[in-house]
Amino acid sequence: MRIIGFRSVAIKRVYCKRLLHEGPDTIEELLDRHVVKKEKVKSVDDDEEEELLNRRRLTSTRREALSLYRDIIRATRFFTWPDSRGVLWRDLLRENARREFEEAKFETDPEVVTRLVIGGREALESTIDKVVEKQRQQIEKDRNRQR
Repeated sequence: MRIIGFRSVAIKRVYCKRLLHEGPDTIEELLDRHVVKKEKVKSVDDDEEEELLNRRRLTSTRREALSLYRDIIRATRFFTWPDSRGVLWRDLLRENARREFEEAKFETDPEVVTRLVIGGREALESTIDKVVEKQRQQIEKDRNRQR
């Protein structure tokens, strides 16, 4: 039951965050906002404007990436069991997330950053869904044993 509560809180939290920074509601909106569209001829003014737009995109994707990182750290709280070496999965996941974010730290292409953020968000949601399902199965298993 605790996991079900987490899921509803997580959904509310994501919804509130979207309202705070006016983020995209769907992956398509995220792609439309951040994918750089090719233009034919550019003048100096257009280059300056394009640079300004790229900075805005990077600021927005930076915000999205930080939000994703925080969500990953929050989600690792549920991985409390150790691996075969006795190290908690929570710690391993946090180290790997940190390493991957550090590796992509200097990426400046908004399209690549957007792909990374979308991939990370999908992986996180998939992982959370799997953990919730395993927790449900374990609860059902425990209930059946008690009967």
